[in-house]
Amino acid sequence: MTTKKSIVLSSVFCAGLVCGGALFAQRPVTNINPQKHPNLAEAQRHLQEAWGKADEAQKENKEGLGGHAQKAKEHMEAADQELKAAAEYADHH
Repeated sequence: MTTKKSIVLSSVFCAGLVCGGALFAQRPVTNINPQKHPNLAEAQRHLQEAWGKADEAQKENKEGLGGHAQKAKEHMEAADQELKAAAEYADHH
């Protein structure tokens, strides 16, 4: 991959993270091939479980967690996107 292409892809990815963080976090998705990247796929699965537990905690506590559970979910979404980026990087290098 050329340096220019890498810079453009990185810029687009960062812009997506910033825009996504401004909205509510969305549940991590399953989009890493476990046959090609078993460890990354497993990490993604754990993020999905953690996101679900944070969501349950928010519901049980009637959103009374000071915004920290929501912030954690936003970080989990960003981590999910980084895992996908790692898998894509490995696929192309």
